[in-house]
Amino acid sequence: MGTSIAGFTQASQQAQQWVNELAEDLNCNDRHAYHLLRAVLHALRDWLSPEEMTDLAAQLPVLIRGIYFEGWKPAETPVWQRHKDDFVARIQDAFSGDPLNDPDMAITAVFRLLDRHVSHGEIVQVRNSMKKALRELWPAD
Repeated sequence: MGTSIAGFTQASQQAQQWVNELAEDLNCNDRHAYHLLRAVLHALRDWLSPEEMTDLAAQLPVLIRGIYFEGWKPAETPVWQRHKDDFVARIQDAFSGDPLNDPDMAITAVFRLLDRHVSHGEIVQVRNSMKKALRELWPAD
């Protein structure tokens, strides 16, 4: 039983590390960083094919993976309108009470975070599955 508690503690610390890194990258508080991470992960999940979505999920830390799948409606994914403007609008909708000043920069910060923590091969596959305009928000190799 001690191992599972230790594993849970480690998973919690890892998720907090991701949020802290994003908050530091954006010079914002943890709550804002968590909200942004969650919004971008949900949009990304719904933009990817089922195969690509699950491949990415497999590389996420357990608690981040839980956030990623939270509220997922498989019958509604992937969304049909997968343009950059739709993606950005979806992120902005998540911040309706407090709109992002620079949504492109915020989304890029989340993509950069994923770049640091997910294997290069998986990131290339995710990036290549996106339309060019949205792919441009992802940091280049």
